[in-house]
Amino acid sequence: MTRRSDWPEVTERAEDGLADSGGSVTSRAGAEPPRQPRDPVERARALCLRLLTSAPRTRSQLAETLRKRDIPDEVTEEVLGECEEAGLIDDAAFAYAWVESRHHSRGLARPALSRELRSRGVDSTLIEGAIEQVDSDQEESTARTLVERKLPGTRGVESSKRIRRLVATLARKGYSEGLALRVVREALAAEGDDLEALERHLPENGV
Repeated sequence: MTRRSDWPEVTERAEDGLADSGGSVTSRAGAEPPRQPRDPVERARALCLRLLTSAPRTRSQLAETLRKRDIPDEVTEEVLGECEEAGLIDDAAFAYAWVESRHHSRGLARPALSRELRSRGVDSTLIEGAIEQVDSDQEESTARTLVERKLPGTRGVESSKRIRRLVATLARKGYSEGLALRVVREALAAEGDDLEALERHLPENGV
């Protein structure tokens, strides 16, 4: 049974030399380099502490890193379980914080946020809960803000190209074609731009 009291010793060793970012550690002249832990449990703990110190990680991300370092599966499960018990791993909190940060800082829509969380191994149920932070009204408001920021840089460009650029900007961030076209149309109408070109790019349903 692993004891919590084992963790401080691993933390000290990580700070002494295992907390590097993958490069070599330069030791003082005549001094021995930091001792690398040989026990797989100790190695796994040190690696997890180092990674979690630099940035939050999901359980899946840590498990993948430990697998690449040839840590046995049973050791991975033991150490990751310890991390969860200690509150160092919390996929639900990770997903919630990820959605809040990426939506507000990058303007990503719900589909894009879901893809990013899935790629980091977050469970679909947790993703759904985190995505609920962003409702349809908030998503549309963010899309409008993104278009407003891009509009000045497209002035003077031919209408159809302008439309494609603005719609493509939203598409790259995960917004649906219908929402993107509607937001772009309204933004251009407010500027008095030629909407005839825009109508040729609208879906048949006129969204």
